[in-house]
Amino acid sequence: MNVPNLLTMSRFVLIPVFLALYLDGHPIWALIVVFGAGITDMLDGYIARRSGLVTQVGIMLDPLADKLMMLAVVGALLAHGEIPWSAAGAMAFREVGMIATGTYFHFRGKRTVPANSFGKLTTVIYYLAIVLLILDQPGGVVALWVAVGLSFATSFVYFTSFKELNGETKSA
Repeated sequence: MNVPNLLTMSRFVLIPVFLALYLDGHPIWALIVVFGAGITDMLDGYIARRSGLVTQVGIMLDPLADKLMMLAVVGALLAHGEIPWSAAGAMAFREVGMIATGTYFHFRGKRTVPANSFGKLTTVIYYLAIVLLILDQPGGVVALWVAVGLSFATSFVYFTSFKELNGETKSA
C-alpha cells in the first residue's frame, strides 16, 4: 500500500459520504465531496507516475473508484428526479460495461490503456453536468447527455487502443 493507492481507496470512502450529504439535503457539501474525489484522482495518478509507484492494484482500483463515484452521483440525481431515467440508464450501462470489461481483461493479464484526451474531456463535461445539476442550474441535463454521448465514443477509442496495445489487430 502506497500513497497513490491510499488516495484511490479514499475515493471509495467518499462515495457513501457524498450519498449521505446529498440525500440528506446538503448539496453544496456533497458537491465539495465530489470535487475532493476528483482532486484525489488527479493526485494519485500524478504521484504514482512521478514517483514510480504505479501498481497493478492501482491500475485496477483507480478507474473502479471513478466509475463507482459517478454511478453514485447519477443514482442520487435520479433519486431526486434531477435527470431522466434514460440518461441514467445509458450512463450506467456504459460504466458497468467498462467495469466488467476492464476487470475481465485485467485478470487475463492484458495491458490497460492509459487515460487519453477523450476520456479527460468526458470527465470534465461530466463534472460540469454534475455542478449544473446539483446547483439546479439550466443546461445540466444537456451537459449530461453530451457527456454520455462522448463516453460511448471514448469507449470505442479505448477498445481500439486496447486491441492495438495488446497486439490484437490484423496487419494488412
